Parts: sequence; C-alpha cells; structure tokens
Amino acid sequence: MNQANRSINAVTGKPMDRVDGRQKVTGMAQYSAEYPQQNLAYAVLIDSKIARGSIKTIDTSAAEKAPGVLAILTHANAPKLKALPTFTAGGSAAENRTPLSDNNIYHAGQYIGVVVADTFERATHAAELVRVEYAQQPPLIEMERLRNQAVIPKGKVGQKPADTLRGNLEQGLAQAQVRVDETYTTPTEHHNPMEPHATTAVWEGDRLTVYDATQNNFGTRKTLAAAFGIPEANVRVICKFIGGAFGCKGTMWSHVPLAVLAARYVRRPVKLVLTRPEMFTGTGYRAQTEQQVILAAALDGKLTALAHTGISDTCEEAIGEFVEPFTRATPMMYACPNMRLSQRVVRLNKGQPTFMRAPGEASGVYALESAFDELAYQLKLDPIELRLRNHADTDPDTNLPWSSKSLKECYQLGAEKFGWSRRNPEPRSMRDGRYLVGMGMANATYPVIHFPASAVAKIMQDGRVVVQSGTHEMGTGTATALAPIIADALGITIGRVRFELGDTELPRAPVSGGSATISSVGTAVAGATQAIRAKVLEIARQDSRSPLYNIPDTEVVAENGQLFVKSDRAKSETYESILKRNNLKVVEASFDAKFDSKDKKHSMHSFGAHFAQVLVDPDLGQIRVSRFVGAFGAGQIMNLKTARSQMIGGITMGIGMALMEETITDSRSGHIVNPNLGEYHVPVNADIPAIEAYFVEENDPYINSIGAKGVGEIGIVGVAAAIANAVYHATGKRIRDLPITLDKLI
Repeated sequence: MNQANRSINAVTGKPMDRVDGRQKVTGMAQYSAEYPQQNLAYAVLIDSKIARGSIKTIDTSAAEKAPGVLAILTHANAPKLKALPTFTAGGSAAENRTPLSDNNIYHAGQYIGVVVADTFERATHAAELVRVEYAQQPPLIEMERLRNQAVIPKGKVGQKPADTLRGNLEQGLAQAQVRVDETYTTPTEHHNPMEPHATTAVWEGDRLTVYDATQNNFGTRKTLAAAFGIPEANVRVICKFIGGAFGCKGTMWSHVPLAVLAARYVRRPVKLVLTRPEMFTGTGYRAQTEQQVILAAALDGKLTALAHTGISDTCEEAIGEFVEPFTRATPMMYACPNMRLSQRVVRLNKGQPTFMRAPGEASGVYALESAFDELAYQLKLDPIELRLRNHADTDPDTNLPWSSKSLKECYQLGAEKFGWSRRNPEPRSMRDGRYLVGMGMANATYPVIHFPASAVAKIMQDGRVVVQSGTHEMGTGTATALAPIIADALGITIGRVRFELGDTELPRAPVSGGSATISSVGTAVAGATQAIRAKVLEIARQDSRSPLYNIPDTEVVAENGQLFVKSDRAKSETYESILKRNNLKVVEASFDAKFDSKDKKHSMHSFGAHFAQVLVDPDLGQIRVSRFVGAFGAGQIMNLKTARSQMIGGITMGIGMALMEETITDSRSGHIVNPNLGEYHVPVNADIPAIEAYFVEENDPYINSIGAKGVGEIGIVGVAAAIANAVYHATGKRIRDLPITLDKLI
C-alpha cells in the first residue's frame, strides 16, 4: 500500500467481516442458476455411454414426441459453431473441439446432444428416450499400463520446456554420498464445488446475455462472440457470485455454448445446470501423476543433484492437451547446482484435465517434499535443518534476487506454534494412549502472478464511494479484501464503500485464478482510488473558498472522510463539501493496471511451512489429523479474516488430497464409478481439526503498488506431504501413493 496516500487509521490487514455476508446468509445473493427469466426453457444434456468409438445412429423420434419438448440438437442437426478461442489463445474454451461437431466419441460422458423442453422434468424425461447405437472400441484408461506410450507435450510445462537441465546431473550424482530415489503417485481428483456449473442464455436479436458460473467473465465473452460470429460488444456475461470453483470454472466447457446454441435455436431463454455426475465428466479434473524424485546429497545434507521426472495423463489429441506441471516449483525451491526436470503425457480416453487449486505445485511439491523427508531420515537430520542447509538465498532457477522471502521466519513461527521441539525424531516413538502420534512438516510455495486489470472509482456527492471492476466473487471474499484498499486511500470507513463486480459491462478484469485477483485487480482498484482522491483534492486546491486552497498534495492526509492539512488540522474539508460547493454529483477516475512480466529484476513468490500431527490406530490403520499449523509469507494481507479463511480452506483441501480424494475409473468401460459426493470422499467437519494459520509480516516494495502476493493457492501446497511425513513418523511406513488409506497401512 502506498504509504503516502494511506489513511492514518488504516484498516488494511485487519480482520473484518464480509461485506456481502448478509446477502449470502439471507439468500439475497443470486447465483447463475437463480436469475428468473420470462418464458424460460430448460436444457438437459445427452451423455455418451461409451468412452471410445463413434455414433452409428441416434434416434430422437420418441423424445421429440414427448410432452413439452421444444428441440433436440445432436451432431446431425445442430447449427455448426465457429472455432472457440481457447484459454491459451486469450479466450476461455477448455477444449479445442467444438461440441456436436462430429460423431466421434473420446470419453465417457461426452456431450452428444441437448434436449430443450418447457420444464426441467420434461427435458430430463425426453433425454432418457433418446436411443444411440455406437461403434465401440476398447478405451485407453490405465496410465500405468500405457506409460511406454507417453509422449512429449506439445506445449510448455508451466513456463518451461518439457525437458530442462541445469548444471551436470551425472557429476552431481557421482559426488553424492547419500541418495533418495523413489516414485510417488497422485490420483485423479475432481474439484466438486458446492455449486455445479450453470448457464442461463438469453438472446435479444443478435445480442446475448449469459448468466454463467465462471471465473472468467471476459474470456467467456470473447469465446462466445467468436463461436456465434457476433461482436464482443453484443455479448454480456454476468456472474455476481460463484459457489466454489477451485479452477474448474476458470475455463469454458462445452455445456456453455450448447446452452447458448439451444437458446438461439428455440428463440427463448434457456437454463442448463449440470448434474453432479456431469461435474465429473465434463468440467476437468486434476490429472493423475507418477513422479520419480532423485535427491543426491553430501553427508552434511547439501544437495549435489536433483532429478524430478514423470508422467501425467491427458485427453485425446482431438480434444486438446493439458499438462499438470508438477515440476514447476522444483527448480526454485532449493539451492542445487545440478538438476534435471522432465515430463511426459499419456493420452487416455478421459475428459481433458484442467487447473485445480495450485495446479502443478500441489502434486509436485507432495513428491518433492516427501523425498526431502526421506533424505532427512537417511541423514538423521531434523527436516527443518535439512531445508535450512539447502535454503535458496536467491532464485536458483533465474539467478534473480527474491522480491521478498520469509521462509525461514515461517519455519520459526510455525515450529513454535506447533511445538515442533517436542517431536521425538524416532519413527513410531510417540503415543497418545493407544494411538501412534506422528509429526511431519513440508514447504509451501506459489508464484506471484499478475494479469492486466482495470477499475473505475466514483465519489458521490453524499460521500459514498463506488468502485467497479468486472472481476469475480467465488466465495473468497473479493469485495471484502478490496474494500480496505479503497477505505485507506480515501480515509473513509468500510461502510461508505461499495465494490461492484461480476459483469462484463464493468471495467475489464482477468480470470480469477493463480492467486492473481487481489494482486491484479487490487492494483487497479488502488490506482483508480488514488486517482479519484487526487482529482477531488485538485478541485479543492484550485478553489479559493476551500481550506485546502493551494496546499501541496504531499501536505494533505485523509482521515474520517476528510482531507486534512498535516501541519494544521483545523484546515480540513469533507469530500461531500468539495463536490457540493462545485455542483458535482459525482467525480470519476479510472486506472489500468499493466504488468511487464518480461522485464523482471526480482523473482516473486510466496512461501510457507506446514506442520501436521496425526493420530494413527495401530490395529486398524485409521488416520486422524489432530493438529495442523501453517505459517506463510504472502506479502501484504488485505483482510486477515478472509486471508486466514483462505488458508484454512486450502489446508482442508490438502487433507482431502492426502487421505481420501480419488476418482476411480472402470478400466473396461471408461466410466467413473464414484461420480457423486457419497462415494467421492471429501473432508467433512469431523475430519478437520482446529487449523491454525499465521502470516509473517512481509513488506514487498517490488511486486505491485499494494504489496499483495495472493493467498488462494499456497494453502494447499505441501499439505499432503506434511501429512504423509507425519504418517511415516507415526508408523514407520512410508506411503508414496495418495491417498493414504488404511488398507495401505495394515
């Protein structure tokens, strides 16, 4: 936060309740499936029952005769869409293939048609009447059996080539006196937000309004405009609230253009809401990985070589390619002169993977930090001490200094709060009654990401302030986190601030992903707010009737809704009086935040340390996380309450990753066998202890004008490793395949 323009009574960083909390708990907050429309029709998707092959015939005759049916669209009769700009091309389409473009089947659950009827029940019934004859082929499902068919990814892995070499790996291996060489696996995982994907499409002539559950309003607008051949200005995307996303709503899946196509076809508004099973087949997932980690070190623990290689699954080439970048964090985590990174993908008859909270880091840091724990035991070193001996004082990947790095402070704070000093390092040495007690820790990291963003700020004649940006509220408290920036810059209370978002008619904002919303949109909001303050002050400075007449900007400070002269606090004026005297109903200013990623002088990352305690039943193998502490250095925290909530959420998701989450696919049919919240296990209240999340104070002058790094992703990174390491400490059994279920311990 720019200290010169900051309020004396700053609220940035303090814990505050959500500004939209009342809307949410009273049901006033409208989600994408809740916008009423006149003459609304309902769409239900027809899903493929096979995973590989083609459609021979599709008989819709019985369905067309069913009551209330307005249309049935398939590849045989649907108007063809133009190419959809993908996410990497500046649009938001997740897949290269346009829906209903041909009769080929690439995975089970692929959408092969859409039924539109006057009620949801009638559309559902009609969809069940559609008869499809397939030409079926055996699906390719099991990555482990097809690893010899792994191929080099077509694009980059994160920001790097698929193969990266630093130094001389063979020389580093030869110098080593201790080595860890193990393979770690992570399964397919699904996002499972509470709110399913939902789209309501409304055409008025050649103008389109879409209410969509999306993390990417403007990308969705661009993609739909291209798909339907209309100007972007003719498309409006509205998404005021999202009921959870975790990445699956960051790109646009094929149900969205299908809903829009159906609405145009039947000439009335159409609503399409995915079922929970369709959330497993049509909206992406975290890819399965198999990772080999080699750590080579001298007897003092210093690394001489590191290799991180492996495979992940992806979809058929006709759909696209998504590479889970599990090696992304490895080259910058530790000081190591010799390193090799390599990734390959195996193409399967599954839907396309996608971003899932901390994509790459969550999976990759699990393997890396588990291996580091194994090395610590070999060397008989405390796991924190081993990490300190390999601490990277500058970024070893880019040779740039860190903009800020508080990892050592995170170790100290986290260990103190957790009570790490009470840990007996010998495995299976600690008990609580009959339960085995284990303590484990792991690093966390996530890069600082910026996207261009814009905002508009307005001061009204009554002193209220409205700031607008077309960003998203997906449960994280975006407006709540941005409000302190506005309040501090203007010296007003939070209650005088209204932040408007969720609409492409507002200033452009980027995808809400990569922990980039606050750093990107927040920078734009700060710029717009400071511009509006300067604009109002300039009006006063040029007004001989104002006590601020001819007072330099640097001599004015904002507090309690007034602008004061520092040296003479009797000279002050409210925003209201300045506007009223000059007959101004509103004063407005805008700001475009732009970030030059090519001209970097510093490496920008958040860091943290996780500490987990588990209780393990020695007879049954049941695992309970009994305590968890996380300490983080994440730049300027805007609202301590929502930031801490973000960390608790990420850690909770990491506990699920470590102990229970796994999507299981039948290798014979290609069907997911647990596509529901009854059999796909996620943590519930009884699974989660009281989680403690702490922040190290960190002032970073290089990353952006507000000093914010972002907190959405880092909370999950390293959690699974900390728990796996705690399980080993408790039991003496090293489980390298997630999730760690009781059958793997007994």
